[in-house]
Amino acid sequence: MESRNIDAGTSVFRSLDWITIVLYLLLVTMGAVSIYAASYDFDNASLFDLKEFSGKQIMWIGLSIIVGVAILLLDYRIYKTYAYPIYGIVVLILLLTIFIAPNIKGSHSWLVFGPVSLQPAEFGKFATALALAKLFDSYNFSLNAKISNYFRALIIIFIPIILILLQRETGSALVYVSLIFVLYREGMSGLVLFSILCAITFFVVAVKFAEPLILGIPAGEFSVFLIILLIYSLMLLFYCRDIIIARNVIIGFIASGVIVTILSLCGIGINGTVFFISILLAAMIYTAIAMFRHKITKFLVTIGFAVVSMTFLFSVNYVFGNVLEPHQQMRIKVALGIEDNIRGAGYNVNQSKIAIGSGGIAGKGFLNGTQTKLKYVPEQHTDFIFCTIGEEEGFIGASAVLIIYLAFILRIIHIAERQRSPFERVYAYCVVSILIFHLAINVGMVIGLCPVIGIPLPFFSYGGSSLWGFTILLFILLRLDAARKERHD
Repeated sequence: MESRNIDAGTSVFRSLDWITIVLYLLLVTMGAVSIYAASYDFDNASLFDLKEFSGKQIMWIGLSIIVGVAILLLDYRIYKTYAYPIYGIVVLILLLTIFIAPNIKGSHSWLVFGPVSLQPAEFGKFATALALAKLFDSYNFSLNAKISNYFRALIIIFIPIILILLQRETGSALVYVSLIFVLYREGMSGLVLFSILCAITFFVVAVKFAEPLILGIPAGEFSVFLIILLIYSLMLLFYCRDIIIARNVIIGFIASGVIVTILSLCGIGINGTVFFISILLAAMIYTAIAMFRHKITKFLVTIGFAVVSMTFLFSVNYVFGNVLEPHQQMRIKVALGIEDNIRGAGYNVNQSKIAIGSGGIAGKGFLNGTQTKLKYVPEQHTDFIFCTIGEEEGFIGASAVLIIYLAFILRIIHIAERQRSPFERVYAYCVVSILIFHLAINVGMVIGLCPVIGIPLPFFSYGGSSLWGFTILLFILLRLDAARKERHD
């Protein structure tokens, strides 16, 4: 028995994707060095000093490697067999965290055990990925077989989102939304992703241009109305493939615009909201009447898109003004350039951009970053670690880090595509989606393209919970991949 276990362990390590492991070790090592640079204060403290952030991170890296090796030594069947129980336990912990976690900076998301603090939301990622993979691996399961399958998948994704939002940890909750891309890989219609893109566009435009008025309504709403009319026309033309209906609708829109322009020149006031609702409603009624000589499904989708888009638009102001917290509103305004507020919500981003910009092409050199050393950038060893790289290593160093991340993500996609069963493939794409979301949002907020929402840079940002969460997420995938030949021999 002992001999068989040794042989099995040896087989696992022979079958591992060592390229991914090397990239992982490279990232965590660079992360520890960057944390040392970010927290260096001219006292010549050692990189391995446990009193410093870098020393603590190296300790977390060592423990993470031990956890990773333990994961690799376990039987790969455990992850599939106990996917739902693991998910249930993590959901229970997330629920308990709401009530027992102390208030830390307005959030109830950290469990404190003496000198150690852990954030359960970081461990919910691999648990949710396992549960989602288990669902797709169910007998005869197909996402498009029936609408209830969509609800089952979305319930798995949104339960942790709701619980983490109740902990007042918006950034961590948003990470789980990235799992929607996994559903797209498994057959979800591209219209859903298109609708999400439209929703983001509508929100940004409506908030960004909320001040000036056109036809008595905010310029943002006016612009979104025009975008909806344009998309509606294009969907009739290219999605429904009906040139006649599309032509008549477009002519109707143009004629309505001409009439409104003439009335405005004559001094006759028109309520813009009523005008746009009226012409879009007329277009939908005309489309509904005309579509009965065709296959009606695509026309119904087009009409539904218009209705949902208008409903979403009218909800933007309410959500922005009443649902989002004041500090969240300010962060969005800063990201969109509506407010500068460089002494308040925009301070971190402004200092981060100064640090990155001052690095130039080649950087100031290791441990020579003035913005970093003088502590101008808050949280520079955690969420804003990328600005340290930009300042000290410059454009070349920052680009090199992003290239390594790109190679790492492409390698995981390669691993995902060579899997032969839904469980391993779906889990792998969950890993990819989470990593891409973290990377894009973290770098985006550091350079001012995204609101600051507290998203760590994978394997770089200081923190044991984050590092352990990503390590467990990755090494479960490596264990499943190492067993692919064994499963199908």
